[in-house]
Amino acid sequence: MGRLIHFEIHVDDMERATKFYGEVFGWSFQDWTDYAGMPYFGAVTGDDSEMGINGALMQRQGARPEPGQAMNGFACTMGVENYDDTHDKIMANGGTVALPKHALPGMAWQGYYLDTEGNVFGIHQPDENAK
Repeated sequence: MGRLIHFEIHVDDMERATKFYGEVFGWSFQDWTDYAGMPYFGAVTGDDSEMGINGALMQRQGARPEPGQAMNGFACTMGVENYDDTHDKIMANGGTVALPKHALPGMAWQGYYLDTEGNVFGIHQPDENAK
């Protein structure tokens, strides 16, 4: 027990957020609003043959994070095959850079972004030659 099994991303605009995550990462969504009693869309992040978890986008219940504030929750990081291609998709769909691409020497390329809702997330491309 204790393994992460689900995530929730708080959003201001459900349509904008589903478009962003759908276009950038290929996620699909299921409307679970009736079940949750508020706007709540289940996020399917891949098929059952892939490692990972599914989650949801839910209607934000409070103030949006302020730009530049310290992290006050979890930052989810998505594994990607091509960092630069994913960066381009993020930027083309309204995301912004929070912490630029940097090497985790001998392991991967890592960077952090803000989604269209002001939430921080990371992308990670394994690469043992990163330096």
